[in-house]
Amino acid sequence: MITIYTDGSSRGNPGPGGWSAIVMADQQVREIGGAEEHTTNNRMELVATIKALGSVEENEVTLYTDSEYVMKGITLWIKGWQAKGWKTAAKKPVLNQDLWQELLMVTEGKNISWKYVAGHSGELLNERCDEIATSFADGLNIDLYDGPRNSYGHF
Repeated sequence: MITIYTDGSSRGNPGPGGWSAIVMADQQVREIGGAEEHTTNNRMELVATIKALGSVEENEVTLYTDSEYVMKGITLWIKGWQAKGWKTAAKKPVLNQDLWQELLMVTEGKNISWKYVAGHSGELLNERCDEIATSFADGLNIDLYDGPRNSYGHF
């Protein structure tokens, strides 16, 4: 079983952005993240989810996100978008269609339990993801952890 926390950030929306994920498997923890020069918060939330799921081979995953956009998009809206040729209920093109299609590809064959966690609510791993994503958005250097769970200082 894999547990993942994700977050995305954008300064200016659009503006410089960052994404992050914490991927936990058995007794290992790995933090990943990255930046884009000109993006939106929603795109960074999607990228974080795609990168995290794409980094694991295991099929059983619990994924925590503080993005209602990602949560509702993948669990409620995406089938309707597909059925309508990637149009919204208002017959407008779905924003970030490229990333939604990529997310569909990385979820294929995986049993994912999608969990919503309120942002900035004191949940330690969500707060750490926020710290990583905003550091990348701000162009700051941040050390990413990759090692044993019992040495990870963010629980």
